Amino acid sequence: MNRPARSTFRAFGPGLVSGASANDPTTVGTLAVVGAATGYGLAWLVVLLLPILAVVQAIAASVAAVSQMSLQQAIARAYGRGFALASAVAIVAIGLLTLGADVAAGAQAVTLLCGAPPWIFVAPLVAFVGWLLATKSYLRIERTLAWFTLIFLCYVASAVCARPDWAAVGRSIFVPHIAVTPAAIAGALALLGTTLTSYVYFWESIEVAERRPDPSQLKAVNVDAVVGMTVAASSFLFILVATAATSGVHHTNIQTAADAAAALRPLAGGFDEALFGIGLLASATIAIPVIAATNGYVVAQTFGLRAGLTHRVGEAKGFYAAIFASLGTAAILALLPVPTLSLLYWVSVAAGLATPLTLVLTMLVARNRGIMGGRPIGGALAAAGWAVTAIAAVAAIAFVVSAIRPLLSTG
Repeated sequence: MNRPARSTFRAFGPGLVSGASANDPTTVGTLAVVGAATGYGLAWLVVLLLPILAVVQAIAASVAAVSQMSLQQAIARAYGRGFALASAVAIVAIGLLTLGADVAAGAQAVTLLCGAPPWIFVAPLVAFVGWLLATKSYLRIERTLAWFTLIFLCYVASAVCARPDWAAVGRSIFVPHIAVTPAAIAGALALLGTTLTSYVYFWESIEVAERRPDPSQLKAVNVDAVVGMTVAASSFLFILVATAATSGVHHTNIQTAADAAAALRPLAGGFDEALFGIGLLASATIAIPVIAATNGYVVAQTFGLRAGLTHRVGEAKGFYAAIFASLGTAAILALLPVPTLSLLYWVSVAAGLATPLTLVLTMLVARNRGIMGGRPIGGALAAAGWAVTAIAAVAAIAFVVSAIRPLLSTG
């Protein structure tokens, strides 16, 4: 009688880790930039992100639980190497950009805490992550890292202490005004890109597939995916409100972590930079290993190579080579002279442009009866998934149109 209970309990875990990784520095920085640039205007979208993310995570978990394959493996099996390569290029390219931005943010977080130049911490940070992944140390601490998400409660307190116009926040959420200005469109795409970025739901599928849950655990797997994302996304609105109520009111242009730290000043006084630095470092510590490992899995699984953090480096050379190359590239990108939060924001925009492709492929394998053993995802979940895909596509198209319209009018 106890075996099913223990088996069901083991289904929990991947969702929390994957959800926590969604709260990476790119997400925090993008929310800060959007809050400063658009005020409370996109609060409705931030609230809407919770069910959107829950749907995508549940679909990814369902594919892995039923097919016993990650999304990348399922794409390769169902549609061949060409589609798998297209998926891999989109995931790895955005993953590298996000990884570079997150390493830069992590290094700047240490700077906020100790005052030394951020470039000093770039190489030690990526070397530490590489060591964690190569020695299996990450597997022993990944669930502990997921609880770092609780540190983001400081943003909840900062939003309250910033004394925002809660009536305006409520109006934006319940009676949204959908602006069509370039700033609002770019902000919406950035929010979708940074939260719906492919590494999050691909990592969910990787973790679930490696645990090989029994089909009877599907409900538990989906609950884990939804709960994990709910925990991660619970602070999104408060980060936006905190920066909108401070930097947004005063029309402050946020470009660095020090600029964003000003959003915590109502709560922390002189300790604002330290608190923001702690939150930023925690989010980087969770996300950087996940993104680097996702790149390794995607590359290895695309070319049929052995992959898995349980293997030694010599047993999965291609897998670890992709991880180390990702971390090395991220270090180079992090040293570029680009304002950290500006980099985070525009990486999110780029991710938003790539997101529709990976979402379409995810939906196709989730509805593929061959891959899903005759049990594709149900009608309601499928409809929600296609709706999310359509929203991401519309946001990407709207951004492209708003970007090229001035060029066409000038011509």
